Amino acid sequence: MDEWMMERYTLAKERIMEIAGEDLVKEPFCDFFKRTADFLRKTMEVLDGKDNSLSLEELKERNLALYEDILPDNYASSYGNPAYAAKKLGEYGKPFTFLYAELRGTIVYAYEKKLWDFTVALELFLEVYSAFTQEELPDENVVKEILRSYVNDYCQDMVEQRIRENVDPEMDFAAKLIMEADLSDLRYLYYFGEYISENELGVAEFLNSLPQEEIDAMARTYTEGYRMGFLTGKKDITKKKSVNIRYNLGFERMVKAAVLQFEQLGLKPVIYRHATHAVNKKNQMRIGYTGCIANPQYDYDHRQDSALFLDADFVKRKLRALQTSYELYKEQAEVHGGPACIETFGEAPFSPESKEEAWTLNEAQQKLQVELDNESGQIVNRYIKGDERSFTIIAYPVPEIGSNFPEIFRETVKINTLDYKLYQQIQQTIINTLDTCEWVEIKGKDGNETDLLIHLHTLAEPDKQTNFENCVADVNIPVGEVFTSPQLAGTGGVLHVKKVYLNGLQFKDLKLVFDCGQIIDYSCANFEDEAEGRKFIEDNILFHHEKLPMGEFAIGTNTTAYVVAQKYGIADKLPILIAEKMGPHFAVGDTCYNWEEDTPVYNPDGKEIIARDNEISLLRKEDISLAYYNCHTDITIPYDELGSIRVIDDDGGMTSIIEDGRFVLPGTEELNKPFEE
Repeated sequence: MDEWMMERYTLAKERIMEIAGEDLVKEPFCDFFKRTADFLRKTMEVLDGKDNSLSLEELKERNLALYEDILPDNYASSYGNPAYAAKKLGEYGKPFTFLYAELRGTIVYAYEKKLWDFTVALELFLEVYSAFTQEELPDENVVKEILRSYVNDYCQDMVEQRIRENVDPEMDFAAKLIMEADLSDLRYLYYFGEYISENELGVAEFLNSLPQEEIDAMARTYTEGYRMGFLTGKKDITKKKSVNIRYNLGFERMVKAAVLQFEQLGLKPVIYRHATHAVNKKNQMRIGYTGCIANPQYDYDHRQDSALFLDADFVKRKLRALQTSYELYKEQAEVHGGPACIETFGEAPFSPESKEEAWTLNEAQQKLQVELDNESGQIVNRYIKGDERSFTIIAYPVPEIGSNFPEIFRETVKINTLDYKLYQQIQQTIINTLDTCEWVEIKGKDGNETDLLIHLHTLAEPDKQTNFENCVADVNIPVGEVFTSPQLAGTGGVLHVKKVYLNGLQFKDLKLVFDCGQIIDYSCANFEDEAEGRKFIEDNILFHHEKLPMGEFAIGTNTTAYVVAQKYGIADKLPILIAEKMGPHFAVGDTCYNWEEDTPVYNPDGKEIIARDNEISLLRKEDISLAYYNCHTDITIPYDELGSIRVIDDDGGMTSIIEDGRFVLPGTEELNKPFEE
C-alpha cells in the first residue's frame, strides 16, 4: 500500500512541478493554478525534507511562507477569500475557493507525513487543472461535481481516520512530539505544522521561565479536576484507559506534566489536531489541538463550505461511515474517558464580515445539518457513553492580552485555585434560598433590558432534593456558580447583553426573547442590516434550529475573577468558562445533563439534584431524535449590567440574592470583598 501510494504521490508531484512552466490554461484561471501549484511545492518540500536541521529563524520564515496568503494583510488578494475568488473567477469562484481551502490541509499532512491525505489532495488539484487545459472551459457544474466526487469517494476513509484519532492513543504524532522534544528549544513549536504567532512563542517562553513545581501545580489543578469529575459524578475512572487532551500550542510544558499525571491515573493521552478535511469540519470551531488562527475571517468565510456537497445522500453516507468507524474502534471508544481542555483567552475580539460570495447552507441543507448532528450525537453516545465519561476545562491568557500578560497569567492561576470549600459553603446558602421557591426574577440596569422570569422544578421532598448544583472547581474550572435546568413552561422574557464573546465571535447588543422557555425572537447590532444580524445569530447561536430552549440558568459567584477583569480591562476577552462565573448566565440548547439525565447527581450536602431534565429532553423516552440539539451556549450578564436577582415565594413576596450588582443575601457578604478591595 505504501509503495503504491508513494508511486501515486511521485507522479502527482512531478506533474505539479511542471505547471509553473506551462501555458495550457487561460487567464484568469492560470493565475490560480500557478499560485496554488507554488503553494503545493512548498508543502511538498516539507513532506520530503526534515525541519530539525533548520534554525529558529528559518523555521519562522517557512511557517510564514506557508500561511502568509491568508493573513489579514494579504487576504484581500487571496483565493481563500470568497469575495476575491468571485471577483477574479466569476461563477467559478465558489468551487475554486472550496478547492483552495481543502488544499491548505496539505500543510499539516506534510508535517505528520500523512502520505494518503497529501496525495489525494494533489490528485484533486490535478483533476481540476486537467479540466481547464481542454479547448473549452468546463461548465461550472463539472468543477463542482469533481469536488463532490472527491468528498463522497473519500468520506469513509476521512471519517474513519478521524474517529481513530479521537479514541486511539497509538495515533501519537502530537503526544510523541510533546514528550520527546526539548521544550526549552522553541523550534519544536514549528514541527506541529500549525501557524505560530507571538502568542504561542510567548506562552512557551513564559512557561519555560517557571520552576517545575509551578508547572506541576498547574497541571495538577487540571488533572485533579478531571479526576474529581468522575468522583463527584459517581463514575468509575478505573474503567477508562484514555483521555483526550485539547489545547493551544505553547502550553507543552504543562501538557507534558499533565500526561505524566494522567498516566498515574491509568490514562493514556489522545491528542488530535482540529479537523482539516471539509468532511470532518464543524463550522469554524476548532475541536482538538491548534496553533494560532492565522485569520479568523478566513475560518468564518469557510464555515459552511459543506454547502457544496451537503445533501440527503451525503448525510446517509457520513452517518454510515461514523457507525462503521466506531464499530471498528469500539474497544478503544469504550474505555475513552472524555476531553480535558485547556482554553486560551486574550486574543482581540473578532466581529466577522458577512460575505454573500461565501458558501452558505440553504434552508433544506440547514435541516439536513440538524439531522446529521442529531444522529451523529446518538452514534457517539452509543460507543462513548455519556453516563460513563467526564471532562474538565481550564483557561489561561496569551500575550496578546497586553503588556500585563505575566501579571494576568499569575492572577489566573490564583483564580483557578480559589478556596473551593469557602465557595461551596456560600453557594449552598444561595441554593437553600433558591430551593424555597419556584420562580426567580432577573432584571438588568443601566441600559441592559434583561427582564426574565425563570420557572424552577417542584421539590417533592425538599429535605432530600434540590434544584441547583453546587459547582466547585472540578470539571469546570474555576470555581463559582450554582446552576439548574429550568422548567420551560412559565420561563420567559428578554435576555439582553451589551457585548458578549461566544464561540469565538463578538456579539453586540444581543437580545433573545423567550416564551415557554424557548427563543421566539432575536437580534444583535453587529450589522447595519437587521436581517444580517438575525442570520448571524441563526448561524452561530441557534445553529439552524428554528427554536432553542433555555437549557440552563445559573448564578455566577466568582467576584474575584470579575474584579481582575475590571482591573486589567479584559472583560471582553475572557472565555465563557470564566465569564460565566461573573454574573448570572443562561445557556441556550441542551441542558448540562444531556445524555446523563437518568444518572443521579448529588450535592456535597447529600441532596439529589432533580432538575436534570426539561420538557424537551424528556422526549428522549418517546423519540430520542426530538430530545437533543447538540449545542449549549452560555450567555452571561456581567455584574455591572445586573439590576437584581430575586426569588419569588408563593405569596408574591421577594427575597433578594443580588441588588445593583452586589450580593445582599445574608451569608454571601464574603463575595463582595473583592469589590471593596
